[in-house]
Amino acid sequence: MAAAIETQNLTKTYKNRSGKVNVVDQLNLSVEEGEIFGFLGPNGAGKTTTIKMLLGIIYPSAGQAQVLGKEAGDIGIHRSISYLPEKPYYYEHMTGMEILKFYGALFGLSDTAMYQRLLERVNLAGDQHKTISQYSKGMQQRIGLAQSLLNDPKLLFLDEPTGGLDPIAHIEIRDLILQFREEGKTVFISSHALSDVERICDRVAIINKGKIAAQGKLDDLLRGGRIEIIADNLTSEFAQGLKLNGATTSFNAGRLIVDIDEAEDFNGLIDGIRNAKGKVVSVLPRRRRLEDLFVETVRNLQSQGASK
Repeated sequence: MAAAIETQNLTKTYKNRSGKVNVVDQLNLSVEEGEIFGFLGPNGAGKTTTIKMLLGIIYPSAGQAQVLGKEAGDIGIHRSISYLPEKPYYYEHMTGMEILKFYGALFGLSDTAMYQRLLERVNLAGDQHKTISQYSKGMQQRIGLAQSLLNDPKLLFLDEPTGGLDPIAHIEIRDLILQFREEGKTVFISSHALSDVERICDRVAIINKGKIAAQGKLDDLLRGGRIEIIADNLTSEFAQGLKLNGATTSFNAGRLIVDIDEAEDFNGLIDGIRNAKGKVVSVLPRRRRLEDLFVETVRNLQSQGASK
């Protein structure tokens, strides 16, 4: 499958009082066509700077970036991409329909029927004559998505598309993004909503201090998790006597719950439960969450930096 985005040693350097700092540092990134790609990292990691370079808003200090097969910033790809920033700004006196007409005119469009279809798609047809000042944040995000679809883009960049939304609006935006993939569009999402990313993304990259810390398919990155063992009819003495590496345990009224790394040998624990006349209720594998991977990756890098 062709790459919608590909970077080679992409670097952006800024000067500060102490010298130079690489905000993005030799970034090697690959996003395949037709996938939803999550671009994750803590605040200040270099996510927005990377997006701006891919859009051609700013230029790299070193390295290369290709978007839809052409150099990032090439004027020829502008009609095939769209960008929804974290905090889009609109003229508040305009209505939803007027916003679409205004931005559609920049593409030379004047198809009122298409604008109507887009408003219906984002569930704003009934609010199209309200001004933006009357829109909730969720409604503003939805009109932003409608605007981003005006040019029927092949590639969408979405920066925190569900940030600060109520649960209903959250689900609506998430479902819309899933529809984009079904239509064959490529979606590049920068987000702190890790549960959303885990639900909808095919692959992710975690960036910290300008460097890629992890990248790959979610199934591969999250493989190898924890085992939850639940047992009944045990004594507190048995629970207190357990010595398990990297495990967390809880005990109440004869019920023992143990959460242990699947790499550990837990067969001895199960044998011990049975020898103590306990009853093994369940042994359940639990895949690592994206949140676990994110925290572990960022903390490991921070500890490595502190030790230098």
